[in-house]
Formats: sequence, C-alpha cells, structure tokens
Amino acid sequence: MSTGTARAAVVLVSGGLDSATTLAIARSQGFDCYAIAFDYGQRHRHELQAAQRVAKELGALQQVVVPIDLRAFGGSALTGDIAVPKDRSDAEMVSGIPITYVPARNTVFLSLALGWAETLGARDLFIGVNAVDYSGYPDCRPEFIQAFQNLANLATKAGVEGAKWTVHAPLISLTKAEIIRQGLALGVDYGWTHSCYDPDAAGRACGHCDSCQLRLKGFAEVGIADPAPYQNV
Repeated sequence: MSTGTARAAVVLVSGGLDSATTLAIARSQGFDCYAIAFDYGQRHRHELQAAQRVAKELGALQQVVVPIDLRAFGGSALTGDIAVPKDRSDAEMVSGIPITYVPARNTVFLSLALGWAETLGARDLFIGVNAVDYSGYPDCRPEFIQAFQNLANLATKAGVEGAKWTVHAPLISLTKAEIIRQGLALGVDYGWTHSCYDPDAAGRACGHCDSCQLRLKGFAEVGIADPAPYQNV
C-alpha cells in the first residue's frame, strides 16, 4: 500500500472506524506508521482489541498501548458512573457538548503521541478527528488541530531546532459515508473496528449511542451493511 519514500508517522489508532481509515490513509501516503492507543479506563475497552487488530492488518510497524487512567478525574460517561446517552436525535447531537466528552482527551493523547514521535525521529502525527459527523466535541475541530500543531513546534526540542511538525487530520471535513467509502477503497475491513460507547460483555455494539447512530447512518448512506456485531440491529 505504501508509495514513494517512506517517512515515519505516529498514528492514533483507537480501534474505531475513523482511526482505522486514518491509518490506511497514512500508509497510502507512504508513511511508515507507528500506532498508539490508550487504555484510559474507558468503559468500551473492547476498542483496544480492535486497535491491535487494525494496527496489524493495516501494516503498522509497531503498536503501543499507553495506560493512563482518566477515571481518576471522571467527568464523562466513558470514564465515570454516568449513563451513556441513547437514541438522541440529530438536533440533540449538535445542540451542545455531550456527557461522553472526556475532558481534554485529545490534548492528552496527542501530547503523548508527540513525545513518542520525537523519540522516533518522526515529525508527523495522524489523528482521525472529524468536524462534520461528530457529537460536538471541541477537540475534534480544525482550530484545535492547528493550535496543537503550533504547540508542537513551540514545545519540543525538534521544533525549536527547526524541524516542522505536521498534525494530519485527513477526515476533518468528511461525512461518515465519505470516510467509509475512502476506507473501503484502501482495503479497510470495518469488521475489525469497534465504535460503540456502551457495548455488552461480548463486545457487541448497542446500536443506540451517538457513536453507533453516526456509524450506522454512514453505512446506510453508502448502501452496505455495517459488518460490526450489534446486539439488536
């Protein structure tokens, strides 16, 4: 899948649909990819198994899982004893920041990815954030990506010595259907991925949380069935 002269890049690979597509895009652009995932106390820990498979199947040279327990802070339905919202309408999803927002999560994750990238000699980070079909997270916006790239160039030895960091967010302006189409064209099997915020003990998706609804809508618009296992869909 790789083309041209390879460069190293660190790719945030959570195990979800977006991050799998992002890894495939980075590989298609000729990067040697190093996948990083985070065991942060999330209730949907099945995504870590998916992240391992995605990294292997899509040719990451190395995958690391960094333990960082954000349950110490709580404040989110993904890390605390708070119910995950279900069956919200499109209007409700865009009306505000939902309780599934994990405080400063992407800032923390990108910072750790930045540290690994600097030790690898990489100057490129890839993250699968999206500002179209998303649930209102402030750290999924173009302004955040640009601000973090500026920070990387100010706050690292590499940046101070003249190396330029690039934070790639190739999905930032795509709909979920467009993301799926691009991933399929690059050979992504979405059966490898896990997106649900509230799966059952077997890892089957609930089909009703915001993440499941956005995912199912995307597959419906593409006109194919989602290969991920669901409880009642």
